[in-house]
Amino acid sequence: MFSFGESPDEVVEVLNIVPLQGPVGIVAPSCEAAISLAAEEINSGTGILGRQVRVTTIDGGRSPAEVADEVSALLATGMVDAITGWHISAVRQAVARVTGGRVPYLFANVYEELPNEPAEVVMIGEAPSGHILPAMRWLSREFGTRRWAIIGNDYIWPVATGRDVRAAYREAIHYERYVPLGTRDFGSILTDPLLDRADGIVMLLVGMDAVRFNQQFTAMGRAATQLRVSPVVDEQLLLAAGPGANTDLYVASSLFPDVNADPDRLARYHHMHGRFAPKLTYFGNTAYEALHTLRAMAHAVGSLEVPRMRAALEDGVVLETPSGARMYRDNHVVRPPSLIARAEGVDLRILDTLY
Repeated sequence: MFSFGESPDEVVEVLNIVPLQGPVGIVAPSCEAAISLAAEEINSGTGILGRQVRVTTIDGGRSPAEVADEVSALLATGMVDAITGWHISAVRQAVARVTGGRVPYLFANVYEELPNEPAEVVMIGEAPSGHILPAMRWLSREFGTRRWAIIGNDYIWPVATGRDVRAAYREAIHYERYVPLGTRDFGSILTDPLLDRADGIVMLLVGMDAVRFNQQFTAMGRAATQLRVSPVVDEQLLLAAGPGANTDLYVASSLFPDVNADPDRLARYHHMHGRFAPKLTYFGNTAYEALHTLRAMAHAVGSLEVPRMRAALEDGVVLETPSGARMYRDNHVVRPPSLIARAEGVDLRILDTLY
């Protein structure tokens, strides 16, 4: 962390928004460690447009208004060249309103498909059609899962994603509940006899809410008869819940860290952060990808100017990142091949490709 001030022209200043507190703050160590590795890799080459990149993290775990106010103040200094971050959609919407397309903004998380989403916000992750819906089809085919419950947090992303799940599986949804962020006790849900009607749980809970739900779900004995699937569980959440809480838990994403494609990445990561570094997780990998995507996009258009980047996105542009070639059109990835993984203890094992 450094203070904004005089910045030489040869530095690209990237503002990284990651929750450092609250129920989602558990993701911060991996995300910060991963994006710092990306910065080192970029700076060891040609940088971004020949300039070194420098990353400053601010706390995205505060209220959306507080985060947006700080971003607005920092933008007013003229010292911010781009924004990245893994944070919730409510924060993204507030930040997008104050950025107004002045600098590139790369959102390193799953998102919901909403009308009138600002075209200047580049979505690194997937919408429901790219993760939870194909995962549900796969689970139905492999295990005969036919009756579903939706349990999520009560804010824009889970509610909008639940809406899309209902639209696709209307007759198959037998239970649906949304709870505030920071919920600790899920007893009223887990003891509700209506939940017994489902054999699969679409879990749209984030951070420590997902951890506590998984622990209580398993303690109630439900893991023996009901599987769970989520697009927002990473290895850090599995570790926090404990291996016994993760039986029959599935996760869908196109951004699992593929260390097999880059076998030296873990070595570079641990050389930089030491042997006790946070695990390089799925969420950390999205932050890592976001910075590399910024570099690839700037290289493709020869500029960090938002209008030029937006024009390239509208035409469809292929960007090479550590995850491979990914085509972007408008402000999102054109349906990347997602994968489904099963929790095994505190790790995720990839099982199949989703279509």
